Amino acid sequence: PHAPMRAVTINGGFVMRAWYDIVSPDFAPGREEVEGVRESARQIEVLIAQENARGIPDARIILAGFSQGGVIALHTGLRHPQRLAGILALSCYLPMTETLAAEASAANRDVPIFMAHGQNDAVIPYDMGKRTAKLLKAEKYLVQWHSYAAEHTVCLEELQDIETWVHQVLASA
Repeated sequence: PHAPMRAVTINGGFVMRAWYDIVSPDFAPGREEVEGVRESARQIEVLIAQENARGIPDARIILAGFSQGGVIALHTGLRHPQRLAGILALSCYLPMTETLAAEASAANRDVPIFMAHGQNDAVIPYDMGKRTAKLLKAEKYLVQWHSYAAEHTVCLEELQDIETWVHQVLASA
C-alpha cells in the first residue's frame, strides 16, 4: 500500500505521500504527529482485515515498511491483537515509545522482528534505528538487527538477508 497524500511540515507544507506529518527534523520523543500515526495504523488494520476476509490468517502476514512505512509497521504490528508472522522494519524507528507498554499486544510479544538501517542514513539517523532495536530487545522482543554500509536506501546484501528471514518466518508460520 501507498501512504496517503498529506502536507508535511518539515517540507514546507508540501503535499506528498506520507504516513504521518513530520513537524521537526530532530525526531525527539513525544514530537511525533500522534494522530497521523494512529490514523495510518487504523488504515493498516483495515488492510489486514481485508486479507483475513480473503482467507489469509494473521499468522501468515508480515507487516513490512521502509522509512515512515517501517515506523507504521512497527507501531501497528506491536499493537495488533492477533499473532502476526513477522514485522520487517527498514531504516526507521519506533514512534510513541511512551505508550508501548500500555498498548502492546500480548499476541505479538514474541513476533519475529527484522530491523535494518544504513549506517550513513542522512534522513533517519542510524542511531535512532539502533536505539529502537536496543529498546525492543530490552523489552524481550525478538529483534534481529542488521546494519549496512548504506544511506537511506535498501542495498543488495540487505535484500538477501530479508529474503532469508522471510523464508524462515513463513516456514514456521
